[in-house]
Amino acid sequence: MKPLSIDFGIRANLGQILQQLLQVLFVGMTIGMMRNVVPALAETEFGVPRGSFMLLVAFVVAFGFVKGAMNFVAGRLAEHIGRKRVLLIGWLVALPIPLLIYFAPSWNWIVLATTLLGVNQGLTWSMTQTAKLDITRADQRGLVIGLNEFSGYVGVAVAGVVTGYAASISGPREGLLWFGAVVIGLATLLAWLVVMETLPWARAEVKRHTAGTSATVLHPRYPPGVSEQPSSSEMFVLMSWRDRRMAALCQAGLVEKFVDALVWALFPIYLHQQGVSLPGIGWIVGVYGFTWGGAQLFTGRFSDKVGRQRLNVGGMWVCGAGVALLPLGSGSVWWSTSAAVTGLGMAMLYPNLSAAVADIAHPSWRASAIGIYRFWRDLGYGIGALCLGAAAALGGRVESAFWFVAIAMGLSGLVLYHWGEETHPRLNPAR
Repeated sequence: MKPLSIDFGIRANLGQILQQLLQVLFVGMTIGMMRNVVPALAETEFGVPRGSFMLLVAFVVAFGFVKGAMNFVAGRLAEHIGRKRVLLIGWLVALPIPLLIYFAPSWNWIVLATTLLGVNQGLTWSMTQTAKLDITRADQRGLVIGLNEFSGYVGVAVAGVVTGYAASISGPREGLLWFGAVVIGLATLLAWLVVMETLPWARAEVKRHTAGTSATVLHPRYPPGVSEQPSSSEMFVLMSWRDRRMAALCQAGLVEKFVDALVWALFPIYLHQQGVSLPGIGWIVGVYGFTWGGAQLFTGRFSDKVGRQRLNVGGMWVCGAGVALLPLGSGSVWWSTSAAVTGLGMAMLYPNLSAAVADIAHPSWRASAIGIYRFWRDLGYGIGALCLGAAAALGGRVESAFWFVAIAMGLSGLVLYHWGEETHPRLNPAR
């Protein structure tokens, strides 16, 4: 058997980079099929009483807590059994989701399907990101994470549009059944047959650091006093509060998911109440997804040149402004514009929060660091959805949730501004 060649960089590993981008496109399509039709038709198709805001957000709450936990599990598990196996497990868990939606007699089945979706997303999306970071260079992290999130959120947007039309043509259950079966089945097959294991690259990078022969001249500001093989509890404490930079990034990740929880759970409901059709909702929400995904092609690479911190802080504030704009006007042009502003803010911060974590994390525990960051980030779905439901219920209208999210993003950006620092090792190297 030919020995495995360990070369780092996008060009040297282009085939696998493209395969991983295709995988995350399918990951985005899998969550995207749940973000338009399901919430908009919660009342008429799945029996949710009108005005039951806490019940409406229950499926996002379940998704957030499960996905957050699975991100943590995925990071630790990937360092023991490998990235590819974790990816495959994630796809196998997703196989029943289309059937659960098709046969769902009540909203509880949707909550169950979304729980499985949380497991799938926590395992698969984490692994596509970690695998690409394994095989690329430190000075390409912003670009590669930008490409990863571009592919994933284009998948989310495409699925929202396609399922809107599919539901109008063949019915919501049938449309989601066939769309989900094709996407999940094809992704599982390709993950099994084509995707390579990238753990050997991570181990080779560790050896380079240990021997002092790293191929780069970059000197990251690693947190001091971390064990060579840190335990799960040591990693959790480090990421959550011991290192102030990591804590700032984790809290920003958590709060920015309030925006996506809002877009998922309440955007379709708000627009449906305004008389917008399912395809129309798909396109307006799709503007958010397409802008978020497309702009990351530039914002990730841009952060490799100008740094992460300014884009991260600015993105929090731009995104919050976009959320505040939506309920202030009416009409498809206004709603699409506010969705685009929100998506642009997400594009500024989303790949670069992850890139900042990767900057600071040592390669021997990078997968765990990313997993814990993603744990806190995606916990924001659950915490955010609970807060959204409470805000809407207390205010008696959906618009109250928009104001809550806008204020939370502004305050979180302030915390990141004061606690964070520039993490790019070229712009702020260790001395």
